[in-house]
Amino acid sequence: MKRIIALILVLSMLSLVGCGDKSDDTATIGAYANKQEYLGTYSDEITTINYLVTSTTLEFGLAANFVDTLVDYDRYGVLRPCLATDWSVSEDGLVWTFNIRKGVNWYDSEGKEYSEVTAQDFVDSLEYIFNQENGSKTANIAYRVIKNAESYYNKEITDFSKVGVKAVDKYKLEYTLEKAVPYFESMLTYSCFFPVNGKFLKQQGNRFGTSNTSILYNGAYIMETFEPQNRRILIANENYWDKDNVFIKKIKYKYNKEANTLAQELYNRGEISQVAIPSASIDAWMNDPKSKDKVRPALPSFYTYFYALNFDPNFDAQYEPENWRKAVNNKNFRKAFFHGLDRIAAMTTAEPYSPENKINNTVTPKSFVAVGGKDYTQMGELAQITARDSFDETKAVEFKKKAMDDLKGSVTFPVKVMMPYNTGGSEASQRAQIVEQQLERTLGTDFVDVMIVPFPPSGYLGATRRAGNYALQEVNWGPDYADPETYTDMFVVGSTYNFPEKCTEINENNKKTFDVYIELVNNAKDEIVDIEKRYNLFAQAEAYLINEAWIIPYGVGGGGYISSLLNPFEAPYSPFGVSSERWKGQRILAKPMNTEDYNNEKTKWQKERKEALEKASK
Repeated sequence: MKRIIALILVLSMLSLVGCGDKSDDTATIGAYANKQEYLGTYSDEITTINYLVTSTTLEFGLAANFVDTLVDYDRYGVLRPCLATDWSVSEDGLVWTFNIRKGVNWYDSEGKEYSEVTAQDFVDSLEYIFNQENGSKTANIAYRVIKNAESYYNKEITDFSKVGVKAVDKYKLEYTLEKAVPYFESMLTYSCFFPVNGKFLKQQGNRFGTSNTSILYNGAYIMETFEPQNRRILIANENYWDKDNVFIKKIKYKYNKEANTLAQELYNRGEISQVAIPSASIDAWMNDPKSKDKVRPALPSFYTYFYALNFDPNFDAQYEPENWRKAVNNKNFRKAFFHGLDRIAAMTTAEPYSPENKINNTVTPKSFVAVGGKDYTQMGELAQITARDSFDETKAVEFKKKAMDDLKGSVTFPVKVMMPYNTGGSEASQRAQIVEQQLERTLGTDFVDVMIVPFPPSGYLGATRRAGNYALQEVNWGPDYADPETYTDMFVVGSTYNFPEKCTEINENNKKTFDVYIELVNNAKDEIVDIEKRYNLFAQAEAYLINEAWIIPYGVGGGGYISSLLNPFEAPYSPFGVSSERWKGQRILAKPMNTEDYNNEKTKWQKERKEALEKASK
């Protein structure tokens, strides 16, 4: 089973830094800064530091620097020990045993020792997460694989000792799974598998995670200062068990409600250490010889972006939610949008030079996983979907006519399309305007009236997507583990994406289209032995989802251009879990990396990574 995971990880494309992996000091980019202090700014305040409940990257991204996981990935994508020194799995793949590193302690916000990290801390964490009343938004990731966990979560059983997690002794942790899961190791870097000290958690009660003083730390950093809408200061944990790999000693974030707008000015004044260069400004940077030498590409990510069509509209009456509900349940109506959206035009707001490089035709990004040397996105019908552009004006108009015939007398045209956007940056606003104009031009204002609605960055998702307060919205998803199943989690009952379970459409076999999709996904989930067959079954389910036009695949995250005092090939990064949020292993450069340096570092890293992964797979 470990070999399967290793083969999967060989196809991941980006660098990772993990526990205990000493970074190479002989970087080709030159000197590091004498003062290892990172300066940042932010406009979107966190609502909690309770890593046991949050599902937002913003929040568990902070916690990733405060709390270590059992395992982690090094900078080459090789699975390494972290809080577990070693582990084993039973022959049937059901029982996983981890030996906990001795001598690792919990510390309070002042760096004072509280107690030792033990196996029981991982048990206490899941007991809290599997209690519905605590409202963990990541509970489903863990309870669907741990034995009896879902039954406990749903209160079908009340004895937690029957759940498949236990401390065999002080330093030995055991997980028992419902069934063999070929990607279980990769799940362990997600926040629902973080430990917590049960005694401290009980003492804090509802206060846990409400401030920097109401959590404990066993990771690389401690949050010394937390002043909401003012500043956050992280300092290196001087008692950290792997402190030799923590180079940046202080990370200072300052709140500014106009942080995104003012970022370039702040960067040029030396008030922040990194700035993403928006498409509207990239020409100015590239045309100035002095600033051009400070620009480099930004790494792409495995976050997938897509436009979701909402089956459970809960927006204001002025946008006619019931009219939208009727229309969106018609496949021809959805297909008109699917073929009518010019994704290249929309992507120019993020990548004006080569927008096609960021376009993604599937939900699962290319190069995420592979088997037998074949990329997942090239399996089955996904191969055809990957090779084609969904934008087709002729098809869009054809489906428009079919939809108007189908819906005549039951739907009022033009259908109002409530589309929210985040006002935190200029790109989202520009993109919303482009999509509005382009869709109305392609589909006609007799068919749709796209109405873009601004929302502030603070609480944006809660006010829009999660509340069903949209008709059409650009959304995204990041993977949680190394398997295509992770890209199905947005479309299950209870998810807060586009609520496809509310789709009332019946197919030619008199079955709800959503039931067909769930059946396809479950067939794939049930295949745990033949990985190639498993991937082909997931590819079939994904192709069905796309062909039903419940969503419009759009692109991948990351990319674009950046000016930064960080080397991205030292940076922790993972397609899943929290590794990509960790500062461990990174250092501040004396000057920004330019494109030439970036390309040299990339070539060097790719060679080293190939060697490391080949060695790990033996």
